[in-house]
Amino acid sequence: MSVKPIVLLGDPRLRLKGEPVDSFGKYLHELLDDLTDTMRHAPGVGLAAPQLGVALQACVVEVEGQLHELVNPTIVRSSGDDRDLEGCLSIPGYAAYVTRRERIWVVAQNRLGRRIKVAGVGYLARAMQHEIDHLHGKLYIDYLASLDELISVGASEESAEEQPEGAELPTLVG
Repeated sequence: MSVKPIVLLGDPRLRLKGEPVDSFGKYLHELLDDLTDTMRHAPGVGLAAPQLGVALQACVVEVEGQLHELVNPTIVRSSGDDRDLEGCLSIPGYAAYVTRRERIWVVAQNRLGRRIKVAGVGYLARAMQHEIDHLHGKLYIDYLASLDELISVGASEESAEEQPEGAELPTLVG
């Protein structure tokens, strides 16, 4: 368990499609622990294996104190639309409004290989969709018509003044 460097936009590993996980032993357990430690240290609410340079279908999402470890996840059902501000630990300093499904149902495996089902609504649904996209080499910026839609965000007073009226700084997903 340790904090690892997060792969940033421009690194080709970020666009790798994760291979299905077929071994549920020590390597996967350490990867999931590293994902969790790195996500919490960032801080963020989700992180996917490709963001640590590992092309496997494994990610973690933590919303409202509940940690979800998702291995080989698949969205099996979704409904509604939700447009909100979204950021990414691999694209620091920027966010954009992205439309995602409001509710999703995911089937995955846990760290032991057991089949699990997770239902998400609102922020949890958004975070899970964001991380599952990473497992397919897709980033939230791929949903934008233009990179001009990106909003510069940061902790400085200057960048806060550049924010559109009423815009909140996003919690960085993964």
